[in-house]
Amino acid sequence: MKKIYSLLLAGLCVATAATAQTAIAPAKPGVTYGKAITPEEAIPMNELHQKLTNTTAYTGKIEGKVVEVCKKKGCFMKLERASGEPVMVKFTDYAFFMPQDIVGKTVVVEGNAKVNETSVERLRHYAEDAGKSKEEIAKITAPKKDIVIVADGVVVVR
Repeated sequence: MKKIYSLLLAGLCVATAATAQTAIAPAKPGVTYGKAITPEEAIPMNELHQKLTNTTAYTGKIEGKVVEVCKKKGCFMKLERASGEPVMVKFTDYAFFMPQDIVGKTVVVEGNAKVNETSVERLRHYAEDAGKSKEEIAKITAPKKDIVIVADGVVVVR
């Protein structure tokens, strides 16, 4: 009988933890995700590209507009840049997730940015998570060299 109660209690704990992870605060100005950060001293996205032409990595705060978020659970987002190509933002150790209503918001992320080559397999995985069609996913046939940001924290600016 003690084993049954122990199993039920363990199951309840797991269910509670799973439910807590899915409760993501809506994206409103001032809301932070992950490490609590402030928007001060952030560089704009167009400046990040310039910084990465002279060095291999950048550590600090970057401001940008969210143009896409993972549709499955908010495990990544993409920020807009002037060229039209979005920049991938992942989160350190998948420690936090983004709400679906963050698309269109301006955010500041704090973390590390570097130029990275993403494999075809990983690009297809991201496209699937973003809800792309099978036809769009099939068009991904070559790896892509691009900027990738790994963020410790995100704050919604506007």
